[in-house]
This record gives sequence, C-alpha cells and structure tokens, in this order.
Amino acid sequence: MITLQQPILEVKDLDVYYGAIHAIRGVSFVVNQGEIVTLIGSNGAGKTTTLGAISRLLPLRAGTITFDGQSINALSPHDAVKRGLAHVPERRRIFSDLTVMENLEMGGYIVLSKAEIATRIEANFELFPRLAERRNQYGGTLSGGEQQMLAVARALMQEPRIMLLDEPSMGLSPLFVERIFEIIEAINKRGTTILLVEQNAHMALAIAHRGYVLKNGSVIDHGSAAKLQADESIQAAYLGAA
Repeated sequence: MITLQQPILEVKDLDVYYGAIHAIRGVSFVVNQGEIVTLIGSNGAGKTTTLGAISRLLPLRAGTITFDGQSINALSPHDAVKRGLAHVPERRRIFSDLTVMENLEMGGYIVLSKAEIATRIEANFELFPRLAERRNQYGGTLSGGEQQMLAVARALMQEPRIMLLDEPSMGLSPLFVERIFEIIEAINKRGTTILLVEQNAHMALAIAHRGYVLKNGSVIDHGSAAKLQADESIQAAYLGAA
C-alpha cells in the first residue's frame, strides 16, 4: 500500500519586492508533513526573504501561501503563529535584556495556562540542559550557540506544526554547529516539520529529506537531498567541490 505524503505548506508562484527590487520571482515549493526541507543558495538568493514572506512579515506582490490546506496570504504574523507556524530568524534576535526563563515565557505568550507554560519550559530544559543551567542568566550574556538554542527553544514554546529556521549555524563554533543540527533532527523526529534555510549546504543536506536551490530569487533545481548532494553542478556551486 502506497502512503501519500500530505503537504503542510505549499508556496505557489510567489513574488516579493523590496521597493523596486524584484527579490522573489515565481517561487514554488512544497513541504510535506514530517519532513525536513532545506532551501540552499548563495547569499542574496532570496532564502531569508522567502521565509519572511511565509511567516507574513513581508507583503506579497503575487502568489499563494497555503498552510495546512488554507491560504495564509491575508494573515498577520501573530495569527500565523496561532495557526502553528514558528519562525526562528537569522541572527537569533533573542531578548538580550531578559533572562532565559523570561525569553521562554515570552515564547509562550499565546498559551493561556501558566501551568502549561511551566510544563513547556521544563520540556525545553530537558532538550536543552545548558539552558536549564543558565535559566536566570540574561540572554545577552549567553554564547552564540547558547543564544541559538534559546531562539529555538523560544519557538518550541508555541508547539508549532512547522518551524522555519533561518541560518541556525551562522557564527557558531564547529562543536555548536553539530549540536544544533542534532537538535533540529531531534525536533523533527518528535513530529515538527522543518523548513531550513542554511548557508552550510553540506550540513543542511545531510539531515534534510528534500531540498530546493534558489538563485537570484528563483528556484533553479530541486529533489531529494541525496540527488542534490550527488549533482556535480550543485557540488561545484554550493558544496565546495572543485
């Protein structure tokens, strides 16, 4: 018996502008329930802009974004979060003058029950023991890797159906890069679908099920992670092959 994969996110013919600059040009892709899908491409390819459009932080000029079977084009970012869409932005953007605990509490702002917030914080501390050790420490005093963990944990407070991750390895030591990607896999295995934007294409394709390649605001290739890893043109452009 063949099991059909169910799309949780569908982006179709997306166009986004920054003023007169046509940043995203007819981008289309699908993320199925339970997958890790990665968007790869060089700086300026449109990866971050695509995530911003999906989370409704950026206006659309054209196209449709369908989440869980319904268009979210007209939603505010706040309402997108309520639907189950979490966005971990580039450069983390934690609240540096709040403690780890306070950052997590802010992440649970849509949760009405204080007991439920406490339960979710403890679940995050199990996933991120380092954050538990620093629960009363200000976010701005954490290392880069710890701040990335906090940014992910803050998003998990929403118990999202899909998480958009933008450059989670940026600026981190090799040890923390490995740990962050282990955490992404663990989150996915717990049931959260992941859309990953990552400059480190090697690491992204190592954990992803499928990928899309962006160039100058357009999708130029897509396929399974194994297919993209084996493609010589992709290797030369994005994987450091000679």
